[in-house]
Amino acid sequence: MARRTRRKGSVHRRANGEGTIYPRKDGRWEAAYFAPDGQRRRLLRKTQDEARRALTGALQARDEGQVIPRGHGSVADLLEDWLPGMRPRIRYSTWRRYRQLIERHILPACGRISLARLSPTDVQRMVNRILGAGLSPTTAHHTHAVLRRALRDAVATELVGRNVAAMVKPPPMAFHEMQTLDADQARAFLAAGTGDRWEALWILAVTTGMRQGELLGLRWSDVDLDRGVLHVTGNLSRGPNGLEVTRPKTHRSRRPIRLSQAAVNAVRRHKAAQAAERLHAGAAWEDHQLVFCRHSGRPVTAAWLVRGRFQPLLKRAGLPVIRFHDLRHTAATLWFRSGVNPKIVQETLGHSRVAITLDTYSHMIPDLQLETARVMDELFSPGVPSRGL
Repeated sequence: MARRTRRKGSVHRRANGEGTIYPRKDGRWEAAYFAPDGQRRRLLRKTQDEARRALTGALQARDEGQVIPRGHGSVADLLEDWLPGMRPRIRYSTWRRYRQLIERHILPACGRISLARLSPTDVQRMVNRILGAGLSPTTAHHTHAVLRRALRDAVATELVGRNVAAMVKPPPMAFHEMQTLDADQARAFLAAGTGDRWEALWILAVTTGMRQGELLGLRWSDVDLDRGVLHVTGNLSRGPNGLEVTRPKTHRSRRPIRLSQAAVNAVRRHKAAQAAERLHAGAAWEDHQLVFCRHSGRPVTAAWLVRGRFQPLLKRAGLPVIRFHDLRHTAATLWFRSGVNPKIVQETLGHSRVAITLDTYSHMIPDLQLETARVMDELFSPGVPSRGL
């Protein structure tokens, strides 16, 4: 049957298989057609032209053998089904962050939009809304990444035909400038912590470059003071049942670390002090085998350690306010300035590749470039004796 077009507001009939377009009582326009699976699909748009374009695109995708979306729900419906399925696949802390970003940003901006109608413009508006609220580009970047991952899985299960979030370039994450301590400042920091209940933790942080979660998740079974070595096997993080020690993310993060004599001595003193605390607590002691814990043996939250102990210690030492993670950067920078091999630094920090270590810290050590220039002067400057290179 040949196509015929009636006046505006009437049904637009097409040849068999080409679908129809007609107005709805709510003022919107609906385009209907049959997908390859024999199911009738409907596309709702605000205007007649938008419905016509949507139908044309759907028919073209069908004729070219592309995936035809079969989802009729909203973005909120998708995320409601998708998020629980992610729980076994990622760390609990990551899953909880996904949930926060979905509830705070994705649902308010896109939750009521149907999957069939979600467009790159909608995703861009969500990103703009986050930035317009004064939140950081990092928050916008992570929110975009969560929606992109959910839509990627929706494409794989043929709920949608394309990932519109992948068509939107996310804002770059905010760059946090490293604020490392130099050797004199590091000495001042450790001197201010002498006799502190957490002295051994400060010394390990500066001399081993361990992450905060690794320090707070360190267990006595991981420490061999006679050999002067510890093994990083866990990371303290918040799980569904509270604080718990979980395995590090990567194989490289599970690593041995050789201890300085100062660190060995400090941990020995700390172990003796903890034994006295345990005896005093008696039956109230909770034995989690943690090296660093509360007076009751319970784990310590990272936020409490930073606010209650770390920041006051910086103030006593007369040092600028830095992040706890900057102690890790301090250790790496001091190693590089002292000529430690980058491969050793990588293995001690637990980076997966030495390239990550060099990319992270090379710009912090301008003296390294001075060394390369000095070597070239020795090789090629007149009057400089050859060393057989």
